[in-house]
Amino acid sequence: MNKQETTPRDDAIRLLARRDYSRTELVSRLTTRGHERVDIALALDGLAEEGLQSDARFAEQFVRSRLFRGQGEMKIRAELSSRGITDEMAREALESESPDWHRLACEALAKRFDSPGREPRERAKRERFLASRGFDFDQVRHAMAHAWENTR
Repeated sequence: MNKQETTPRDDAIRLLARRDYSRTELVSRLTTRGHERVDIALALDGLAEEGLQSDARFAEQFVRSRLFRGQGEMKIRAELSSRGITDEMAREALESESPDWHRLACEALAKRFDSPGREPRERAKRERFLASRGFDFDQVRHAMAHAWENTR
């Protein structure tokens, strides 16, 4: 091994020093850097045993960051899944934060728009905005009816 080559463990630690990553994300990044899958698996197993990499911790931090951005449950779950987080782990991370989805939808809508809109086209735009953020039909309807109550 020459001076420029690093081990999967070294590269993983360098990545984890900046932020938490899911195991799936680390496998992808380390594979891209040319490491063998067997070596990656051994390195990540060791990091998990040492508590340096944890999918549960990643999921909790990810959920908090997405709630802060005003995203809904469906979008958060989909993004967690795409990062290799199991449905069970995603459920636990969401439950640990116990967000009020209706309130969050209202806040996101009121922050982006100053009214529900007069025309059907304007209202549809607001509904699409919330749906794209991952809020379900009930949450969208609630937000459209209540988002601006405290601002009037």
